[in-house]
Amino acid sequence: MHATEFLASESGPPVVPVMVLFGSERSLKIDVLHRIPGCHASDDDDADISFSRVAGDETQLTDVTDELLTVSMFGDRRVVMVEDADGFVKDNRAGLEKYVTSPAKSSLLILDVKSWPKNTRLAKSLNKSGLTVECSPLHGLALIRWLQHTANDQFGKKLDRDTAALMVALAGDRPGVLQQETAKLASLVGDAERISSEDVRQAVGDWRTETTWVMLDAVRDGNVAEAIQNLDNLVSAGEPVQKIMGGVTFVFRKFAEATERARQTRDVRGALTAAGVFPSAVGPGEAYLRRLGFQQASRILQLLSDTDANLKGGSRIDLQRQLEELLVRLSGTAQTH
Repeated sequence: MHATEFLASESGPPVVPVMVLFGSERSLKIDVLHRIPGCHASDDDDADISFSRVAGDETQLTDVTDELLTVSMFGDRRVVMVEDADGFVKDNRAGLEKYVTSPAKSSLLILDVKSWPKNTRLAKSLNKSGLTVECSPLHGLALIRWLQHTANDQFGKKLDRDTAALMVALAGDRPGVLQQETAKLASLVGDAERISSEDVRQAVGDWRTETTWVMLDAVRDGNVAEAIQNLDNLVSAGEPVQKIMGGVTFVFRKFAEATERARQTRDVRGALTAAGVFPSAVGPGEAYLRRLGFQQASRILQLLSDTDANLKGGSRIDLQRQLEELLVRLSGTAQTH
């Protein structure tokens, strides 16, 4: 199971003698450890002496199994976690296979690895008596759902899907960073039960985030030269093109949605509000769509989709040049740079 499924379970973690945490997301591994009785993520925590950490390249399998098989004087369960255990697993595969088939029932062995091939004899044996938890990066809707759950479960704050998507667009897709940003927002909103998109826009990120907003406002208002200059500043500072594209998509996808809504209602301002455009941007957004006209505005979504595909390898044109072209076309002006 993935760590997000493990963390979302309300029944608590299953009691097993062996557990494998595999993947590259350290923050997810720490969260999983917090849910396991007797485990603590902090090396300074001496409250539970039955929990031991050992480095995979500095320990022997016999030392680990001896500790697991020793009856604790202070509790009925011992927990031993082997960190950075990829080499440990490789060097002791036969011994681990033997241990997994007949583990100490009152102890828990945790193997912290980066990879865990499912087709090995060890992995297949573990499926019968233990648990594997995948701690790999999240993407798309899975990341959005995890962030919503984290905001509610850890910080007691509601986070709608659109606001969570904005956080990802601004802060990136690393769970650890998103947790830090959520903690900051939870503190800033105080007693409010919900974190809004306006809260996120004002608080998440650094000067690059603010520069991105200035760039997108300039595109909306037809100030192409200003938009291109801000794009150049972002790229020169090392901001990834895909992350910039994420911000462009987040903002202009709402204009595309509003265009389709307005097709039915003929109420542009109402359509913008319903599409989730920030209240302060509804007026400028209405001016933008009216300046573009329906025919041109109806192509926004296709422009975003085509550019995203090209940035991911669908075109040999320089990535920054592709973004520049997109900004010009989204602006709806004939101005060049």
